[in-house]
Amino acid sequence: MTLLKKSLPLIVLIVPFLLPLVSKAQKIDTVSTFTISAYIDAYYASYNDSTGQGSLEKFATTSSRNNNLSLNIASISCRYNAEKIRAAFALNYGDIATSSFPHPYNNVLEAHIGFKIYSKLWIDAGFFRPHLGTEFILPVENITTSVAVVTFYEPAYESGVRLNFDPTNKLEINLFLLNGYNMYIDNNNKKSFGMGITYLFGNNVDIGYTNYIGDDTPPSDPTAHLRIHQNVFFNYHRNKIKAQLGGDYCLQQNSDIATHSKEASMYSALATIKYLCTKKFSIYSRGEVFSDPDGFMSTVIVDEAGNYTGYKLWGITAGMEYKPTPQSYVRLEGRHLQMDKNQYIFDFNNSLRNNRNEVVIDAGISFDLLKRTGTRISETE
Repeated sequence: MTLLKKSLPLIVLIVPFLLPLVSKAQKIDTVSTFTISAYIDAYYASYNDSTGQGSLEKFATTSSRNNNLSLNIASISCRYNAEKIRAAFALNYGDIATSSFPHPYNNVLEAHIGFKIYSKLWIDAGFFRPHLGTEFILPVENITTSVAVVTFYEPAYESGVRLNFDPTNKLEINLFLLNGYNMYIDNNNKKSFGMGITYLFGNNVDIGYTNYIGDDTPPSDPTAHLRIHQNVFFNYHRNKIKAQLGGDYCLQQNSDIATHSKEASMYSALATIKYLCTKKFSIYSRGEVFSDPDGFMSTVIVDEAGNYTGYKLWGITAGMEYKPTPQSYVRLEGRHLQMDKNQYIFDFNNSLRNNRNEVVIDAGISFDLLKRTGTRISETE
C-alpha cells in the first residue's frame, strides 16, 4: 500500500503520455447497428368535396378523411446494418395504409434484406419504398403534409431486386428489377426496370433522376402498354431556406383516347419552398401542375363540353410548421386544387364544381425505441 501511494504521482504523470500510444495500438470498428424506431402522425382535415361519411377523398394519400380526427400513420420499423448484410422491416397502420397500400400487404411499409457482393456494391431483395418521384409519401419526409397529385399516381411501394452502388459519398446509383408499377405481386410475369441516380453538390444541393420502364398489361389484354416514366428532381437546403423542384414525363404505348393505338403522354411539375422564421417556426408553399389528357394514369371522364378527357389541373399549397422538438412537428396547411374549366369532378352539397379547397391540421413525432451498436477492437500498426 505504501508503495502504491508513493507511485501515484508518477502514474498520474505517465498516463496522459500512454493514452495516445494505446489509441494508436487499437482501433474500435463498428461491426453492426440495430435500431427500432417509431413514427406517429395524427390529423384533422376539412374538404369542400362530398364523398360520403367515412369515404376517402379524391387523390387520397395523406389526411384522406373529411371532417374526421384520424390517424395518418402509426409505424414501427427495425433496421440492421452490418459489414456484409443488412435488413429493414417496417409495419404501418392508419389511413395511409388504407388509401395507398393493397391488401393483404397494406400494413407492410417495407421489408427487404441485402448482401454486400463487392466493395460498395450491394444487392437487396423484397418490398421497398418507391424509388420514383420527387416527393415521399410520409408527412415527416416532406416539406408539406399533403402530396402533389402526381405523387398520388406514382408508386407508393414496389417489390423486386435492387442493385445499389455508392462509388463516392456524393454519388448513389440504384438499379431495379421490379414486379410492376405500384405492385407487390406481378400481374403478368413481365418484369419491369427502374433506375435512380442522385448526386450531391457540396452539402446544400442534390440533383437526381429516376425512371420506370415496364408493361403491366393484364394477360387478358392482347395490346401492349409499355410505360416509360421519367422524373428529375432538385433539392436545396442552406441556412433558413429549403427548396425542392421536380418534374415528371410519362409515355405509354397504345393509350390515346381517340384510337387506343397511339402513344399517350403525361407531364407534371412541382416547386416547394420553406423558410425558417425562427428556430422552431417556419412557413412553406408549393405550386403544382398535372396534365394527363388521355387519362391513362388518372382516369377518363366526360367533361361538361361532352369530350372524353383525362385530368388536367393545377394547385397551390401554403402552410406553417411549429417544431416543439427536433423530432416532432405541428402543421396547419391549406390547399386549392383547380381542375380544367370543364372538368367538374368535385361534389359539394349536391353541386358539382371544378375546384376544391382543403384545410389540414396534423401533428407527428418520430423516436427511437432501441439502438444497439456492436463493436470490435482490432490492433493497428
